[in-house]
Amino acid sequence: MKLDFQKKLDADYYTVNNRKPFKGSQIDKTDLEKVLNFAYEMCFGAGHHRSTRTGGQYGRKNGEKFCNTFQGKLAEVILYNYFKSNAIKSSELDFGIYKEGIWDDSDLTINDKKINVKSAAFQSNLLLLETKDWNTKAQYIPNLNTGLTSSYDYFILVRINPDIKRLFRNKRLIFNDSIPKSDIQELIFASTWIYDIAGYCTTDDLIQTISDNNILPQNSILNQSTKMDAENYYIQCGYMKDIEELIKTLQ
Repeated sequence: MKLDFQKKLDADYYTVNNRKPFKGSQIDKTDLEKVLNFAYEMCFGAGHHRSTRTGGQYGRKNGEKFCNTFQGKLAEVILYNYFKSNAIKSSELDFGIYKEGIWDDSDLTINDKKINVKSAAFQSNLLLLETKDWNTKAQYIPNLNTGLTSSYDYFILVRINPDIKRLFRNKRLIFNDSIPKSDIQELIFASTWIYDIAGYCTTDDLIQTISDNNILPQNSILNQSTKMDAENYYIQCGYMKDIEELIKTLQ
C-alpha cells in the first residue's frame, strides 16, 4: 500500500492525513537532568554535532543543535526505560561524548535486533529520514563499510511534550552559540515533560516507502507552516504499528 500524503494547495504544500493522537506519560526529572548534561557537553563542551543536516542547506547554531541532541537522546532514554518496564533487556545507552568524525552505533539492541530511535515534538505525525542518508535497501549510508550498524530491524518514533525548539525560540535562544547552562536548566525544569511512543515500522516498511518514493521535498511546506530544510522519506504515524505489537515480538 502506498503511504501517501494528501496534497494541498499545490505541489509544494503537504498535509498529514493519517494522524495518531498524542497520549502523554510523565518523564522522570532525573532522566531530564542526565540528558541535559549530555546534550550540553555535546553542543557547548567537548563534543561535536554537525552544523547542517545531510542534504540540508542551513547552518545550525549551538542552540538548535542542543535542542536536537536533547530531544534525540531523551527519546532513547524513554524507550530504554519502556522496554525495561516490560521485562525486555536492551543494550546500555551510549552517553559517550564524541568529537567530529566519530559516530555512535545503533541506538538500542534487543535480542540481536537493531533499533533506530527517532524523536519528534508532540504535534508531529511523521517519521522522517533524510533521503541522502539511506539507500534503496534501507541501509544507513554513513555507517556503510565502517564496522558500525548500517541495517536496522525496527524504527521507533517517540514524541515529546513540550517542544524543546519552541521553548528555545520563545526565549530567543535557538540561534545562540553560547548559552549558560543555568539558563537551559531553568527553562527545562520549569515544565512538566511527557512522552508517547507513536509507533514503529520494520526494515521492509522502510524499503517499501523508499520504493514508493514517499518523499517530502526540500523547501516543501508541511501543514502550511514548516519548511523542509532537507529532503526526507516519510511514514505517517497512522500507518505505523503500535508499540505493544513489538513488545510481544521481542518477549
